[in-house]
Amino acid sequence: MPPDLDRVERACRVPQGRAFELDRLDPRGRRAWDIGKDDAEKAGDELRDELRRLQRMLYAGHRHKVLVVLQGMDTSGKDGTIQNVFRGVNPQGVEVVSFKAPSAEELDHDYLWRAHRRTPERGKIMIWNRSHYEDVLAVRVRKLVPPGTWKRRYRHIAEFERMLADEGVTILKFFLHISKAEQKTRLDARREDPERYWKHNPNDLKESKRWDDYMKAYAEALSRTGAPWAPWYAIPSDRKWYRNALVLAILVGRLRGLKLRYPPRPRA
Repeated sequence: MPPDLDRVERACRVPQGRAFELDRLDPRGRRAWDIGKDDAEKAGDELRDELRRLQRMLYAGHRHKVLVVLQGMDTSGKDGTIQNVFRGVNPQGVEVVSFKAPSAEELDHDYLWRAHRRTPERGKIMIWNRSHYEDVLAVRVRKLVPPGTWKRRYRHIAEFERMLADEGVTILKFFLHISKAEQKTRLDARREDPERYWKHNPNDLKESKRWDDYMKAYAEALSRTGAPWAPWYAIPSDRKWYRNALVLAILVGRLRGLKLRYPPRPRA
């Protein structure tokens, strides 16, 4: 039975206009879509086929622009989500940007400059692995700027995203929520698995000790920057297969809503 994509989208959407209680979101919960692994992977294959079809129409039509923002703690699965969800799409129409620590050039500009210059063009899906939200998350937790600075950034970000939406960008923001225990398991795996050594970063262990501070920062960011034109989706992510299924379902549902179509045949 195909998933009710509207129901999945509503269940994952972060409520707007009130505080978001992150500790109420079970990282292993399946409330949004009660499905087992085998069925989820089968449904995922079908959704991925549809995503490829929709993305071809998006690229060919050259009218719409889509921005996918992925945020989450270290090991929450941002890389894995990109690899799984977008497997097989036309690479000409999809671009991935990973926002690392800002460069000297980026620090010479306002904090939104590096984000704005990587927004999607018509016909493209732009995927941000981390994003401008680091300036109210990591910057806040590490105390890199005074509180007054990061507090006013919620308004800046909301207005920036409203401008993008007004200019035709469809914005989907996903918070990949894992448990502290699952993060430890994944960090340990990076140190022990030869195929994952390259992902190991000693700073990740330092950041994990600030877990509570990050949870507080995420909860406020999700509460204060969600909007009808730029919603947040909270995705339980301890189970990778479930995380992938939810992101696929929401993305396909939103692309369906764009009523995509191929361009008409050129006149002779």
